[in-house]
Amino acid sequence: MHIVKDVVAAILFKDKKVLIAQRADNDPLAGYWEFPGGKIEEGESPEQSLIREMQEEFCINIEVREFFGSSTFKYDKGTIRLLAYICSWTGGVICSTVHRDYAWVEINELDQYSFAPADRPLVEKLKR
Repeated sequence: MHIVKDVVAAILFKDKKVLIAQRADNDPLAGYWEFPGGKIEEGESPEQSLIREMQEEFCINIEVREFFGSSTFKYDKGTIRLLAYICSWTGGVICSTVHRDYAWVEINELDQYSFAPADRPLVEKLKR
């Protein structure tokens, strides 16, 4: 039986730029960039998970606005389905707790970053 794990990602805009984060050195995908988010815990909706993950990983509060799209990718350790949502920042000051780095980038600058495979289709959709 093949299990697909759902994870969430925030497409968070500020001043016409989107937030991206670089995976930490101890991560299997170290160095790759991604739209921040994480695993959905048992009993959570994707929206609740995104709110929690952004508080844990960036110390900020967000509002989940609408579903943006999904991407499924088979990694060595299993398949993930990445569910991305358009979000808005509602409070707090960014303090990255798990990522190596983060950046606010314009859509036309996304190609300058090396994204994790599951995030690449979302990058392409954003550019359209």
